[in-house]
Amino acid sequence: MVLLLPFLSGCTYYNHPTIPNRPVDFTIYPNDVMYYRLNTYGGYEYFTGGVNGIIVYRLDEWTFLAYDRACSYDYEEPASWLFVAPDGLRLVDSLCGSTFNILDGSVLSGPAKWPARKYKTRYDGMKLRVYS
Repeated sequence: MVLLLPFLSGCTYYNHPTIPNRPVDFTIYPNDVMYYRLNTYGGYEYFTGGVNGIIVYRLDEWTFLAYDRACSYDYEEPASWLFVAPDGLRLVDSLCGSTFNILDGSVLSGPAKWPARKYKTRYDGMKLRVYS
């Protein structure tokens, strides 16, 4: 049993290389009319929380993705915010212009070198939990 303790304690929290940790834990009901944009695949909504806010994106019937709106390159700049590009496939930084793949947060173009910070999601068909 003692041999398992180091392995169990190692998977509690993800440290992003540049964006600081902020506790995130909220629940929404995507089928509520308040979140009508999350009712369709490719829909998204912006929420408060994290470092610079959170983007929740609906990939398909059961899959939601959540990213911090902080860019991994210039998250400390007040004018820097990630937003969903008009094509709905990328996240774009408003200041440095870095782009990220909305499906996994990976960098598509720089100056950012690290992916977007991703949060965990759990959807049960009614409520969606976003947490770190």
